[in-house]
Amino acid sequence: MRLILLALSLLAATASTHAQPASYVLDPTHSFVHFELLHFDTSTIRGRFGPLTGEVTLDRHARSGRVQVVIATAVVSTGLPLLDTLIKQPDLLAVADHPQAFFVAERMEIDAQGQVTAVTGEFMLRGISQSLRLVAQRFRCYFHPLLRREVCGGDFEAEFLRSRFGITHSLPFVDDRVRLKVQVEAIRQDP
Repeated sequence: MRLILLALSLLAATASTHAQPASYVLDPTHSFVHFELLHFDTSTIRGRFGPLTGEVTLDRHARSGRVQVVIATAVVSTGLPLLDTLIKQPDLLAVADHPQAFFVAERMEIDAQGQVTAVTGEFMLRGISQSLRLVAQRFRCYFHPLLRREVCGGDFEAEFLRSRFGITHSLPFVDDRVRLKVQVEAIRQDP
C-alpha cells in the first residue's frame, strides 16, 4: 500500500511539474534564421543569420508562451563575401546603426498534444516593427540524454515584404518578398 501511495504521489508531482510554465534558452548550435529572395525572377538568393540568442517560456497546459529572440544582423552569410558586405550597407540592413533585429512573441498556438503550431509576434528590423507569424513545419520536445534536460525545437516558416522595413535597394530586380526558414532548439532551464 505504501508503494502504491508513493507511486501516486510521484505521478502527481510529475504531472504538476509539467503543468507549470517552463523556461528555455536557445541552443546557439541549433538556432539560425535562413532567408530566401528571388533574384531577377530566375534564381534564389539564400543566406543565414546566426547563431540566434533568446529565451522561450512555454506553458503547454495553458497553451501559451512567450518568445524573445535576438538576431545579430552583422553575422550574415550568403556564401559570397561581396554580397555579405553589400547586405550590411546603410541602404540594406544598415548594421552600423541597427546591429540587432528582434522577434518578440506573446502569442503561441499550441495544439491539444502540447505541440507549438505557430508563433505570432513583433519583428523589429532596422528599428521598424511589423507583425510576423511563424508557422511550425514541425515541433517536438524530448529528453536529451547528454544534457539530461528537456529540449524543444522545430522548423518554422514566415514571409514578409522587405520594403515595409525601408529596404528598397534593387527593387524590382530582387524580389520584395523575403521567405524565412527558422530552425530553433531550446534547452529547458528549470527542473
